[in-house]
Amino acid sequence: MVAAVVTMMSFAVFLGVVSADPDMLQDVCVADLASKVKVNGFPCKAAFNVTDFFFDGLAKPGVTNNTLGSLVTAANVQEIPGLNTLGVSLSRIDYAPFGLNPPHTHPRATEIVFVLYGELYVGFIAANVLVAKTIKAGEIFVFPKGLVHFQMNVKRAPAAVIAAFNSQSPGTLTIATALFAAKPTVPNNVLAKAFQIDAKEVEMIKAKLAPKS
Repeated sequence: MVAAVVTMMSFAVFLGVVSADPDMLQDVCVADLASKVKVNGFPCKAAFNVTDFFFDGLAKPGVTNNTLGSLVTAANVQEIPGLNTLGVSLSRIDYAPFGLNPPHTHPRATEIVFVLYGELYVGFIAANVLVAKTIKAGEIFVFPKGLVHFQMNVKRAPAAVIAAFNSQSPGTLTIATALFAAKPTVPNNVLAKAFQIDAKEVEMIKAKLAPKS
């Protein structure tokens, strides 16, 4: 009897691992972004229309006149409520000449980029090994889920990519901002020791990365 129970429990665990239902259980579940209910994702709206499945925000280049010289325009569930439960999203990333999309991670998604125009030096870090190359118009590069990665325009002309994700909400954690502009702040002595710099240098970096009022 005990052996049978153990066998059934093991089988149930096995099914839970290999046969978990990754697919939606209805045709659509348009996100109710205004709902106060907290779930893993968003509750479904009672009614929906065509605008819930449409977004034109990637049609035009983004404005890149900022410190880094890049702009990410997301087409995720926040912009397209119809993406809820579908497990996909896109972004357009525009780069000024020599612009940088700084080192960051997507905790919930793998990213694949397609170069619309321009030339970029891109890479990710896996087990402290840099995997990087220069890519140009029509080429593709993949950034595995959760790994730190970046893209930099290496030309004196603008560049742009379309990025696809296997998540409706990939999340983005920009490394420098997360460490030096977190609220509450990461203690200076922690950052100083981690980066082998002094507290004054930590304060200088924090001042540069502080949100502009």
